[in-house]
Amino acid sequence: MPKQGVSTQNDRNPMYTQTENADDETYGSSELAMGLPKSSFPDVERDPRRIYAAVRDELMLDGNSRQNLATFCQTWEEPEIHQLMDACIDKNMVDKDEYPQTAEIEARCVQMLADLWHSPASDHAVGCSTTGSSEAAMLGGLAMKRRWEARRQAEGKPTDKPNLITGPVQICWHKFTRYWDIEHREIPMDKGRLLMTPEEVLSRCDENTIGVVPTLGVTFTGEYEPVKQINDALDKLQADTGLDIPIHVDGASGGFLAPFCAPELEWDFRLPRVSSINASGHKFGLAPLGVGWVLWREEKDLPESMVFWVNYLGGNMRDIALNFSRPGGQIVCQYYNFLRLGREGYSKVHGACYRSAEYLADEISKMGPFEIVFGGDMARGIPAVSWKLKEGTDPGFTLFDLADRLRVRGWQVPAYTLPSNCQDQAIQRILVRNGVSQDLCTLLIEHMKAALDHIEAHPVKESLTSEDASGFHH
Repeated sequence: MPKQGVSTQNDRNPMYTQTENADDETYGSSELAMGLPKSSFPDVERDPRRIYAAVRDELMLDGNSRQNLATFCQTWEEPEIHQLMDACIDKNMVDKDEYPQTAEIEARCVQMLADLWHSPASDHAVGCSTTGSSEAAMLGGLAMKRRWEARRQAEGKPTDKPNLITGPVQICWHKFTRYWDIEHREIPMDKGRLLMTPEEVLSRCDENTIGVVPTLGVTFTGEYEPVKQINDALDKLQADTGLDIPIHVDGASGGFLAPFCAPELEWDFRLPRVSSINASGHKFGLAPLGVGWVLWREEKDLPESMVFWVNYLGGNMRDIALNFSRPGGQIVCQYYNFLRLGREGYSKVHGACYRSAEYLADEISKMGPFEIVFGGDMARGIPAVSWKLKEGTDPGFTLFDLADRLRVRGWQVPAYTLPSNCQDQAIQRILVRNGVSQDLCTLLIEHMKAALDHIEAHPVKESLTSEDASGFHH
């Protein structure tokens, strides 16, 4: 008799009728004699070892995540992280009464972040984990909108025209303003100014402004926007006009960098106007994919209308996040990293990233046709390198051609055009994360030089443009 649970006949392939068992050779089996089902639901069950092998083989066609220098997300984890993720695969973060210790670990992380970001209420901090920094940003934005609405209603004023001021931002803020019917006053880039400035902010403020969102690590270049200067300008605006406009800091990247590598930089709750902060644990927080954080300065900064109270071991606990069922492993691993690394370890890990970024910036600047836009200065931004072609030169290729050529060796080094009003300017960028070692950086530089030599030896007949090149949307 055939082994129970193993098909003796391949789906829709009658030529295979022999009996098989789980000890048979994997790729000689009838189960893998055809391509995997791709559109219709399979009829029969199959041997797990063979199906695992087939699915694993398809995953080989993905890029090597360690060579993906476009992503901000962590692509290397310690073995202990993998073990903790396995131990937490069945833990639902939202079911706090069933998994009380995981809920306790989340609360500890919030307290630790409140301490790291200088919350005046760090001993009873208000915040939560989210599935990523985008969800955290939306919760911070929604809290600003609700507070603005409550204030306007108390004054007997209309609430139908809220607006939000940002610099050139990642798409999540465009989604936020569209989903919640808010006018997005995005400060465009201009030649010689790629960031939000206090002057540009003040020119857009009015009584309908729910808040200002500076970014600690602008996606396009890697630079920090000047939170302290914007805070001071809004203080003066309030003194002159009475307008009290809060700040929400998008610290998706910088929130886990500045405290360790630029501790003197004032951007967090040390500034009284900063009412909330979001950050991404799975970026420079070094946690596995799927965790973000949002914190409010004090309890009064989180509107009660956004809070759902859930039973937790006979008591009540706030439930703030938008998502319901979500995994708890990433939160547990975030806590592991806090304990494992501490301030000292995070400083070492990120310091190595900045050194690699500075090395890359120095080497790229020597190659001839490139001009560094941002070179990974830890006092000014994240460990990233961005560059453009020197103005007035025509090297015979575009940055999109170079990005395409580097893909031959597996590197993803994105080229993209800047947002308005600089949409004609192409930029290329490298994001240096934990695991992008000095050795990998030296290999990348060698491959960049080889790519330029190849382009010189085989001139580009028709250069790629942003429309032709592979997509880059973050």
